[in-house]
Amino acid sequence: MLVALTTAGAVALGTSTPAAGSDHAHGGVVSETAERWVPMIATTPGAAKPVAYGIGEAGDQMVVGGRFQTVENGTRTTQYNRRNVFAFDADTGAVSTGFRPDVNGPVWSIVSDGTWVWIGGGFTTVNGQPRAAVAKLDLATGTLDTTFNPSFRRGRVTDMEMHRGHLVIAGTIPRRLMSLNPDTGRATSYIGNAIEGRLPNSNSPQVFKFDISSDGQHLAAVGNFWTVDGAERPRMFLLDLSTTGSTVSAWNYEPNGIPCSSTRRVTQSYIQDVGFSPDSSWFAVAAFGFRYQPGQHGSQLCDSVARFETDELDPTVPTWINYTGGDSVKSVAATDAAIYTQGHSRWLDNNAPNIFNVEGPGAKSRPGGGAIDPVTGMAHDWNPVMPQQSGGFHILPTAEGVWFVTDGIRWGGRYHRGIRFAALP
Repeated sequence: MLVALTTAGAVALGTSTPAAGSDHAHGGVVSETAERWVPMIATTPGAAKPVAYGIGEAGDQMVVGGRFQTVENGTRTTQYNRRNVFAFDADTGAVSTGFRPDVNGPVWSIVSDGTWVWIGGGFTTVNGQPRAAVAKLDLATGTLDTTFNPSFRRGRVTDMEMHRGHLVIAGTIPRRLMSLNPDTGRATSYIGNAIEGRLPNSNSPQVFKFDISSDGQHLAAVGNFWTVDGAERPRMFLLDLSTTGSTVSAWNYEPNGIPCSSTRRVTQSYIQDVGFSPDSSWFAVAAFGFRYQPGQHGSQLCDSVARFETDELDPTVPTWINYTGGDSVKSVAATDAAIYTQGHSRWLDNNAPNIFNVEGPGAKSRPGGGAIDPVTGMAHDWNPVMPQQSGGFHILPTAEGVWFVTDGIRWGGRYHRGIRFAALP
């Protein structure tokens, strides 16, 4: 396939239009400097390396989940025992002394209404009581709400959103993606699509990440699966949402059925994250998996960030694709001005064909991630230099800036372990 390049060097695969109205009308990229008042996760002697997996807004607080035993304030003068989840003031960074639940496994996702906090992850008990994969907590006290008690007793929840009064959850749970009553935890009929199969030689079947468009009309999901309601949708699908339920969209990207060339077992489910634009007209996806197959440059998503249009139901190529040159991208988040990325990248704009593990023509150094212009598909000048071992799995834009959670230790040469906030200028 012949792939044309723009004068800027992006892999140009169609036309694109600027993002219009925005829930996150930033108008530009955030600062390259992380705020020093933000608390951090900390190492604990004898424990595994700490990592932050998810962050959520909870009224005037932020709640962070991950795998850790200790956290510390931004000046690193005080440490707190917190097991896999904690809360702090969104303006000052002060760690909450009331919210300190005891969760026996990693926390991947957080949703809050400012009074209650729903957590999802790979745990089996909360405050000593059985709770598999999802639980509901009092934000002020960390007390478990015992009236919220889903029926499943196994699996891992890696993503959650609240939508139309339903708690939508995803993971390795038996139904992969489903909706719950947020008061009782009972399954609702709003989302109950049959997600089946797994990719050959792959890890556990699952919906790993999903996003619901701000207009409430679409849900995009990525992970390890083969069919949705009997229709082939390997690695990624869209649902059309109504006031009463969900149906499988006709949207389908056939190259997603092709494995990347990496022989590692888990990389067969290589699409890692998806995020809608604030105006819902397009979405971005993050991928790892190393090499694309011969002849698939410009179409296969291995180790890249790519943009698709929501209303283009049968794309043959993305609107654009930005390759790293063989390094993983683990998360994306879109504002009106930028698509922010995290992973263990060395470069962005490494778009010349068959460039792997070297800096190709036009590549830009972006250790750990960067920001991409949604229209051109090329990297912004924004480069905070955030080297990471694996990379962060969640980026959260807010009205004030963008939050990043990760396994990384430094940002711009300064120590900022696990949790970073970059404010708008």
